Amino acid sequence: MKAAIIVFPGSNREGDVRDALVAVTGTAPLMVWHRDTELPKVDLIVVPGGFSYGDYLRCGAIAAHSPVMREVKARADKGAAVLGICNGFQILTETGMLPGALLRNAGLAFVCRNVTLRVENTQTLFTAAYNQGQELSVPVAHHDGNYFADASTLDRLESNGQIAFRYVDNPNGSVRDIAGIFNETKNVLGLMPHPENATDGLLGSTDGLPLFRGMVEALA
Repeated sequence: MKAAIIVFPGSNREGDVRDALVAVTGTAPLMVWHRDTELPKVDLIVVPGGFSYGDYLRCGAIAAHSPVMREVKARADKGAAVLGICNGFQILTETGMLPGALLRNAGLAFVCRNVTLRVENTQTLFTAAYNQGQELSVPVAHHDGNYFADASTLDRLESNGQIAFRYVDNPNGSVRDIAGIFNETKNVLGLMPHPENATDGLLGSTDGLPLFRGMVEALA
C-alpha cells in the first residue's frame, strides 16, 4: 500500500501519522507539500492535524484552497481513500468533501486529553478492524472541534451510516456526540481525535492501531 501525507505550513502531526503508517506497513509514506499541483499514484491520502496557516480566517479555510487540495478532491471523487485528522477534518469540511463544520468548542477552551469514542460503523475500509460499539481511548487536541450540521444533514448522516465515531464523554459540544464522519461512498473519513497518537503503549493507548492496520489490509 502506498500512502501520501499532505503537509501545510502549520501542520504538526505529519510526523506522527508517518510513524503510525511505517509501523503497520514498514514503508515510509510520501510527504507532499501543499503547493504541489500533482500527486503520485497512491492508495491513501492523509490530511494531518496541526494549525494550517495558523488557523487564520477560519480553521482549514485557507488550506482548503491550496493547489494540492484540488487533486486530493479529484482523487477522492474517483474512489481514493482520504483520511483527515483534526485540522485535516476541518480542511475536508472546508473543501466540501465532508458535510458540516467544526466550530469553537462549547467551553471556548482548548481541549487536550484522552477521550472515549464509540465505533458506530465497521462496514468501511477505515473501521473494519473494530467491533460495532467498541469503545476506544484516543487523545484529542483542539480548540475548534465542535461538529455542527443542520438537522436534515444530521438525519442523512444517521440514515446512511456516515457517522464513524461518537464521543462517549463529549469534550467539545459536538452535535449528537459526533467525533468523525464518512462521505456518502465512505472512502473519505474525517475525525477530530488523533488515532496516530494512540498506536504505542508508551503513549497510553494502542486503540488507534486497528484503524491503520485495517486501512492497510483493505487497500493492500
